[in-house]
Amino acid sequence: MKSYLAAAIQMTSVPDLAQNLAQAEDLIDLAVRQGAELVGLPENFSFLGEEAQKVAQAAEIARQSEQFLKTMAQRFQIALMGGGFPVPVGSGRVYNTALLIGPDGTELARYQKIHLFDVNLPDGNTYEESVTVKAGTALPPICASDRWGNLGLSVCYDVRFPELYRHLSRQGADALFVPAAFTAYTGKDHWQVLLQARAIENTCYMIAPAQTGCHYGRRYSHGHALIIDPWGIVLADAGEKPGVAIAEIDPHRIEQVRAQMPSLKHRVFA
Repeated sequence: MKSYLAAAIQMTSVPDLAQNLAQAEDLIDLAVRQGAELVGLPENFSFLGEEAQKVAQAAEIARQSEQFLKTMAQRFQIALMGGGFPVPVGSGRVYNTALLIGPDGTELARYQKIHLFDVNLPDGNTYEESVTVKAGTALPPICASDRWGNLGLSVCYDVRFPELYRHLSRQGADALFVPAAFTAYTGKDHWQVLLQARAIENTCYMIAPAQTGCHYGRRYSHGHALIIDPWGIVLADAGEKPGVAIAEIDPHRIEQVRAQMPSLKHRVFA
């Protein structure tokens, strides 16, 4: 594995599939023109609207999202992760699915979000993801690659559950994807610090694509797509507008941090 550039894309997705895919294509193109070889799209990249709309259109969203990821990966000759789009499972429910595609258009890894966001926030917003989303039952996979190292998948709310990332680091993860649509209310206090904690605990890079701005009604996302190094240092921050955070993923940096702080070797409890 050699050093390479990774990109965490930041979008303002809305309840319009075609508009979102056009926005995603423009941002992927921007990332590639800056040298990115591994690119991540945020949770709900292809559709962010009312739950009833999402379920009604889920089959078409899933079909177009998957084809889009394969087409873009092949066109730009990159590894491309789409972090969270609905895939129907019957009975009016979907899996919140993250998909990693290789430069030849083949599927490298698939993960169905385990931890579902059911929260009443003080800002008046209520989120009940479990009403329409079925929780995945399998731990997220590691994609082992000579080009990009060992990549681990997760989605948004998962970041609050450190045991999931410890599982991935025990499987040899070098970089961890956390595509998200973090709420504006929780994001301002928790988003960056949680990602830094997961990076430090597991001495891994964190690649965290994000949603930002107003999507519909009162639904606002925090933004700040981030790439964080294994010491917890923020290497790139996309701020509050749609754009791209790009940084180098350096295997020597991973080795250096793990030599300086060999905490993974000192685990007492599995």
